[in-house]
Amino acid sequence: MKITSKALAKSFAILAVGAVALTGCTTASQQQPSSSSHGSASFDPTTVAKDDTLAAAVPEAIKSRGTLIIGADTSYAPAEFLGGSDGRTPLGYDVDLGKAIAATLGLKLDVQTADFNGILPALGSKYDLGISSFTITKERLDAVNMVSYFNAGVLWAVAKGNPKNFSLDDVCGKSIGVQTGTVEADDVTARSKKCTDAGKPAVNIVSLAKQADVTTRLANGGLDAMSADSPVTRYAISQTGDKLETLGEETDAAQQGIAVAKSDTAFAEVIAKVLNKLMADGNYKKVLESWSNTAGAIDKAVVNPAAAS
Repeated sequence: MKITSKALAKSFAILAVGAVALTGCTTASQQQPSSSSHGSASFDPTTVAKDDTLAAAVPEAIKSRGTLIIGADTSYAPAEFLGGSDGRTPLGYDVDLGKAIAATLGLKLDVQTADFNGILPALGSKYDLGISSFTITKERLDAVNMVSYFNAGVLWAVAKGNPKNFSLDDVCGKSIGVQTGTVEADDVTARSKKCTDAGKPAVNIVSLAKQADVTTRLANGGLDAMSADSPVTRYAISQTGDKLETLGEETDAAQQGIAVAKSDTAFAEVIAKVLNKLMADGNYKKVLESWSNTAGAIDKAVVNPAAAS
């Protein structure tokens, strides 16, 4: 899910079939938090009124189905994760924004757990939207439409007290955890190449499919540090009983986007209008406030804005 390092937006083999596995989130083996943790009350979509004009602009296939289907990698708290009393209910600010979007369009919502790298290639066929902390990169814009909705940056974490004396000025030979497919993974790979080019040991990159597993590995002492999107890092720290702490300041802030199939720019424009309506009526801010993430709020949703460089 991920937002992240100004650097290196992931390069991937181009989409003949539209298959581009753009990265952005994290993975971690920590137990996913329940709905009672950090953002206890899920956003109530019944407070959002249907907008008949915007609802009329929804593609006929979605309108006749009556359900908006969203693909999300639900391992990326606090944006999207599984919790609740059954431990299987999608929660998070991305999920709540999805509820608000669906309510505005007079639709039911179906959030489907998906592998992060499989969401974008399935837009238009399996999912109507991809809402999974996708950093807006040039590669992704070449593959899909992106509607900006949130800002995030890269934020590193180490064990409390930094017992291994990890420094970003000396990463060579260190064990660093990242979620597979994220911008952070690309950044650490680039740092490792600088090490080997200088004749120093490569970084031991521990790339895991779930951010929760990265977090757990760090909390258990198996890593020197981890790198993730800033909301994820801050949330991970709160969910590990302060066994972790941030290292340095947030860097490389970039916009994240809701993904829509490349062939459906008109629907992307509808989603942008919905988001701007939610921003204007205060519901957007309510969602972010409930998850303690107002720092990532933006003022206006835009279709295909300039990408992170």
